[in-house]
Amino acid sequence: MTKRSQSKHRIERRYGVVLWGQADSPAHARPYPPGQHGSKGTKKLTDYGQQLAAKQKLKGYYGNIVERQFQNIYKEAGRLKGDTGENFLALLERRLDAVVYRLKWVPTVFSARQLVNHRHVLVNGKSVNIASYRLKDGDCVTLRESMRQNALVQVAMAASDRDVPEYLESNALEFSGRFLHKPDSAMIPYPIQMNINSVIEYYSR
Repeated sequence: MTKRSQSKHRIERRYGVVLWGQADSPAHARPYPPGQHGSKGTKKLTDYGQQLAAKQKLKGYYGNIVERQFQNIYKEAGRLKGDTGENFLALLERRLDAVVYRLKWVPTVFSARQLVNHRHVLVNGKSVNIASYRLKDGDCVTLRESMRQNALVQVAMAASDRDVPEYLESNALEFSGRFLHKPDSAMIPYPIQMNINSVIEYYSR
């Protein structure tokens, strides 16, 4: 097991949820925090604790984004017109690594980030190696031909546990996709309920 996978499973165990909906997650069998005292159960969380947990789950879902970067996305969402929570989720979904994951080219957002970092992904025909790169409406994303027969990619594409959301256009034969429009929260296929209001309350303290 890689360090990256260990980190992913630790996040799920800590909060007792299967963040990415994968059947092989240890959180299914052990829905309690890791460590010798984890199985004794968790204490009832305060309002602050609930807000912190909601924030950590959302941050962890998108590959455990660095806190400062995550907070900056929240601040930007607050400056946009409309509901801050909806704007926050929409900005997260515009990240290149999130879109690569949504297009089912990889099994996790962690592997999506690695795919982008290694320059295997093109945006509008140009190589982009920044996972946080923000896509605009109409931007086209393509997987390099050298990666299309990769075993990890093939397994992810063949999996039936996820569907490409409606705010993305996917061409599986061409290994390409297009970001169509800003999603609202109801369109985003989270495997668990994300309490965005608690996240906003956490940062609004």
